[in-house]
Amino acid sequence: MLDEKTINIIKSTVPVLKTQGEDITGRFYNLMFQDHPELLNMFNQTNQKKQTQRAALANAVIAAAANIDQLEHIIPAVRQIGYKHTSIGVKPEHYPIVGKYLLLAIKDVLQGAATSDIMRAWEKAYGVIADAFIGIENEMYKQAGWQGYKGFTVIKKMKESKDITSFYVKPIDGLPLPEFEAGQYISIKVRIADSPYTHIRQYSLSDASGKGHYRISVKKDGAVSSHLHDHVHEGDVLDISAPAGDFMLTPSGKTAVLISAGAGITPMMGMLKTAAEKQPERFIIFIHAAKNGDYAAFRKEAEEAAANNSNVKVIFVYSEPSEQDRSGDKPFYEGRIDQDFLEQLNLKQDTEYYLCGSAPFMMQMNDMIIKLGFDPQSVRYELFGPQLSMAKAN
Repeated sequence: MLDEKTINIIKSTVPVLKTQGEDITGRFYNLMFQDHPELLNMFNQTNQKKQTQRAALANAVIAAAANIDQLEHIIPAVRQIGYKHTSIGVKPEHYPIVGKYLLLAIKDVLQGAATSDIMRAWEKAYGVIADAFIGIENEMYKQAGWQGYKGFTVIKKMKESKDITSFYVKPIDGLPLPEFEAGQYISIKVRIADSPYTHIRQYSLSDASGKGHYRISVKKDGAVSSHLHDHVHEGDVLDISAPAGDFMLTPSGKTAVLISAGAGITPMMGMLKTAAEKQPERFIIFIHAAKNGDYAAFRKEAEEAAANNSNVKVIFVYSEPSEQDRSGDKPFYEGRIDQDFLEQLNLKQDTEYYLCGSAPFMMQMNDMIIKLGFDPQSVRYELFGPQLSMAKAN
């Protein structure tokens, strides 16, 4: 427990963290990678270059500082980050390294404003915050199907749309696969030619559990995803971590609306198929936005789920339907998912919403759902990349 003086000092730094937080986290990463280049193997370098990782870390530091006397308020966020940490292999021994360079970065950026009292307070506070992460992550490691990475053979590679390809994988060791919750993801670690470090990316599991294999479905976009599309084939081996993540359907039985765009369809397919099988009485509305039919992955699978369960409704929304779409027999809604579209669904106020897609797409969806009078707590989302808050949309 922190003493009252330390708590007050930490809270007093929140305003400066809001204005200089990203400068601090940017300096933190520079210092840490300079002295520990081996950690580059654990971090997404694209996010580093785009500075989204430093923004996400700054948000986390600000939230921790503002709630330092009531960390239970940020436990959901800690768990979300913890799943990512366990997926990429963060261990307790990494936390002292992070603490050292975070404190150095605070001192470097704030300079004279970082008094000895502030630095002592942050040293104590970091210890408490790190202990919270370590405790939660240790429990996650215990519950995981395995620790670290193990080899999986690609048993099938299938093109799902113009830009999404599925990879079906089974473990080399032949051991039974642990069950996972629909909506969870795995991490894949790969080596890419001419790159000095390994690359780790997360991919949602795009099928229901219990199939004897895992399936990921990858949109060709970025270094790792392009590598998988172009250089990984049936019979190749991938290093994969155990399923993780907290984006999953609640067992409530309430109407669930699954809204996705682009590669965001991947966790939704697992949710749709799992709910249709295990909660056949639950009303599910599956809505996916795509440019046109060429980009509409899994349409056949989604429609099969609806054909086998009258409580499942599937809607594909095309922003630029092709002539083939217009002349074909597969129905679609032309345009975009807007507030009028959502309002016409005429749903009860206890409806649950699940969102997955780009950050701008989900912010827009979230904003429209709230404007229609739905409880913000009824909206759950999965964001591919650093965990930036959607608070702006609220």
